[in-house]
Amino acid sequence: MIATRNLSLLAGPRTLVSDLDWQVGAGECWSIIGRNGAGKSTLIRTLAGLRAPDAGTVTLNQRPLADWPLAQLARARAFLAQSRSDAFGYSALDTVLAARHPYGAQRYWESTADQDAARTALAAMEVEHLAQRDVRTLSGGERQRVAIAAMLAQDTPLLLLDEPANALDLAHQSAVTRLLVKLCREQSKTIVAIGHDLNLAHQASTHALLLMGDGEWLAGPTEQVMTAPLLSRYLHHPIEVLQHGARRIFISSEG
Repeated sequence: MIATRNLSLLAGPRTLVSDLDWQVGAGECWSIIGRNGAGKSTLIRTLAGLRAPDAGTVTLNQRPLADWPLAQLARARAFLAQSRSDAFGYSALDTVLAARHPYGAQRYWESTADQDAARTALAAMEVEHLAQRDVRTLSGGERQRVAIAAMLAQDTPLLLLDEPANALDLAHQSAVTRLLVKLCREQSKTIVAIGHDLNLAHQASTHALLLMGDGEWLAGPTEQVMTAPLLSRYLHHPIEVLQHGARRIFISSEG
C-alpha cells in the first residue's frame, strides 16, 4: 500500500529518521511509537505528502508520492492532523461534507450519496446530533470526533492518523480503537496511526514502528516489537508488560 525507501527526515541539524526502508501492506494496522520529538508527526506528514522527504522516497501503490495528482491522492489517502484551527463557522455536517470534495469537484452541490456518506460518518462517531452546530462551539472531544467523521466520509483505502484519541474521553478512546480494528479487519482499510497509549496501540495494531529520534528505528509485528525491553529503550522509560487473560497490559514502572 505505502512504502518508504532510504527515507531520512531532519529537524534542523538533527536527524530524526535515517534510511527508513518500510512497507505497509494492504489491510495492516500500524502504530508509530516514540517519545516526544522522535519524529512521529514529521513522518506521518511526509507519508501524507504534506512534507517533502529530506532524502529517499515514499511510494503509494508503487507510485512515487510526488507523482500523484492531488485529486487522485485525496481519493487514495486521508489524513487526520494532531490539531486544527476552525477559522469559519461551518456546521459539523458541512465540515464532513467538505471531505467529499475529491468525488465531486465538478459539481456545485453535494449529491445525495455525499449527504448519506457524511451523515453515516457522523453517526459512526456519535455526533450526528451535532450536525447543524457551528464547529467552533464544540468541545475539543466533539470536534475531534467530527474530524474523524470527515476522514471516514472521505472513504479512502489508506488512513493516516496523528493521535486520533487526542481530547477524547475514555469511552470514546475505546470506541475509536474498536472502529479502527473494524476498518482493518472487515473493510481491509490500511491504517497508520500515532498514539501515546501503549494499551490502545497494542489493541488496535497488527504492527508497530518504533522511532528513537536519533535516526534509529525498528519495525515489525506488535508481538515482536512491543516488548518491555524494546519499549523501555525507545521511550527512555521503564515499561512493564502484564498478562491479564488474553490481554497484554503496558504500565509505567518506577524502576
